[in-house]
Amino acid sequence: MARFPVVDAELSRVWICKRCKARNNAGSDKCRKCGYKYLRPKNKESKKKK
Repeated sequence: MARFPVVDAELSRVWICKRCKARNNAGSDKCRKCGYKYLRPKNKESKKKK
């Protein structure tokens, strides 16, 4: 994703809430903002533009 491996390691520990799109720390079992329990890992690569 980025040119810096340290930054990649930090971004890979971020989880995104599927309901409100909030960033959460790794190890969270629910969203810090809305309490929703379904989280997904942050995408490693950005989407291509059409």
